[in-house]
Amino acid sequence: QVQLVESGGGLVQAGGSLRLSCAASGRTFSSYSMGWFRQAPGKEREFVAAISWSGSRTYHADSVKGRFTISRDNAKNTVYLQMNSLKPEDTAVYYCAAGHPGWPPPGFGSWGQGTQVTVSS
Repeated sequence: QVQLVESGGGLVQAGGSLRLSCAASGRTFSSYSMGWFRQAPGKEREFVAAISWSGSRTYHADSVKGRFTISRDNAKNTVYLQMNSLKPEDTAVYYCAAGHPGWPPPGFGSWGQGTQVTVSS
């Protein structure tokens, strides 16, 4: 029953940076692996990155490796996505989600509402 509230999206020029935040409710946040996904207009939802419950394990999609970094602060019940060297093709609605038990997570639930990221040329 975790609730996720995303923030940090906006309009940025190519090459710029944004940091997305996803604040979770509940004291059980630290028991969840977490993930970031994105969906561009007319495209399927795409996996971006995942992080284990402790933060010790991460995985980033090839399309964002070296540019995006997922992290979490369990004391603040928050997961982050630091996005650097943004490209126009990164434009999408970004969602965070809580992972089902296991690593890698076999599935996700408790999706956030999404935050729009727009990267201009």
